[in-house]
Amino acid sequence: MTKKDPYRPRWRASSYSGTSGGQCVEVARLPGTVAMRDSKTPGGAVLSFSPDSWTAFIEAATRADL
Repeated sequence: MTKKDPYRPRWRASSYSGTSGGQCVEVARLPGTVAMRDSKTPGGAVLSFSPDSWTAFIEAATRADL
């Protein structure tokens, strides 16, 4: 059995992204942080959120406050 490294991101995309790729973001949970990146440029910039900030961001996005 292999041990999971909590500091190595396991990126996942939304199920709404579809299979053609392109315009979506990927999210990974790390200890104390939620990371987000552009799926088209996985080696590019990564945004980091505290868990509370991530929750506020998602709540605002679902209300279309952005």
